[in-house]
Amino acid sequence: MADREVDFLLIGGGLASAHCAAELRKRGTEGSILLVGREPELPYERPPLSKEYLRGDAGREDAHVNTAGWYEENGIELLTGVNVMSLDPEARTAKLQGGDEVAFGKALLGTGAMVNILRVEGAENEGIHYLRAFGNSDAIRADAEAAEHVVLIGGSYIGTEVAASLAAKGIKCTIGMMEEVALSRTFGEDAGRWFQDKLEANGVTVHGGEELEAFEGDGRVRAVVTKSGLAIECDTAVVGAGVRADAMLAQRAGLEVDDGVVCDSKLQTSVEGIYAAGDCCSYDSVVHGRRLRVEHWDVAMQQGMHAARNMLGEELDYTVVPYFFSDLADWASLEYVGPAHGWDEEIWRGDRDAGEFSVWYLKDGHVAGALSVERSEDLAEARRMLADRVDVSDARDRLADPDSNLAEIA
Repeated sequence: MADREVDFLLIGGGLASAHCAAELRKRGTEGSILLVGREPELPYERPPLSKEYLRGDAGREDAHVNTAGWYEENGIELLTGVNVMSLDPEARTAKLQGGDEVAFGKALLGTGAMVNILRVEGAENEGIHYLRAFGNSDAIRADAEAAEHVVLIGGSYIGTEVAASLAAKGIKCTIGMMEEVALSRTFGEDAGRWFQDKLEANGVTVHGGEELEAFEGDGRVRAVVTKSGLAIECDTAVVGAGVRADAMLAQRAGLEVDDGVVCDSKLQTSVEGIYAAGDCCSYDSVVHGRRLRVEHWDVAMQQGMHAARNMLGEELDYTVVPYFFSDLADWASLEYVGPAHGWDEEIWRGDRDAGEFSVWYLKDGHVAGALSVERSEDLAEARRMLADRVDVSDARDRLADPDSNLAEIA
């Protein structure tokens, strides 16, 4: 016999659950909502952890999705610092840390992701950081402010954003990464080079094509050593080696799992009435014609809202084109829609020297993704073309012409 019963159980204290709860109330449901998160914080947005929060330009409360009072006013019970230990999809019950058993009608899995921890020699030294939560950001800032040199491992979002944030505060930073050019895995080498030039122009040293071999230290990290033999002295290191979906609860519960919690095009898991959203959700994308799992703020928010609508019986396919953004301090801001799984052509539009351009990634004559720097207006059209699978084979010149009307490309 369960200790209590709720209509909607939202598991995970992040963006997906917070926006799911808000959408449920916005759509008029009066059913009981319980949101359970393992972090001690109110649900919050993670992007500031590598940007304004890390630089000390914003406080924790600025990253909160809603105030504590908002949850009370909207009749949403919020349990922070509590793990959901197990889920029984057949009995429709969940066991919470502390022993309470909750019966539920519908549930959302918004369990997020876990950082990939590097198992290399010397990894036990102090001063080696990963970034996922407020406490990590606090520790990085404290160590970096006392450091003479910080090394970032990885040339993707975390490595470049943290390097930019710290360098903007006058801290000496070096990036060591496996890719030859920063951010090139997502944006290709041409665009990646543009961002890397920004980093280097602002004092960040970048070593491409370097794979981590070991950390050297005497209890505290003193150097990062790569497989080619490069040794970079440092007093602090920040690792951005990607994340993996946290699907452990779902797996133990017998839900289908494969690089995340497997969902259909409506974000419903292999068990009816249980949905997933955000970093842990591997969904069947009708827009892309393939399975997708996306680790970004906007997707977690949109999917949380969409899951709420389907929990209330709408049964709609999730068709939002994924959107990403990143800032390198105040030196460069990028926006992107896609994600392009691969492409066979890049078309540049605008003025790269002036820092106002978009890059169009085409696959078989169709838009697979688009990157914008100070040309946000291009992205709305790119998103439309991607969603509608518009054939742009005969429109290459118009895509490249910054003065052409993109809306006319049908």
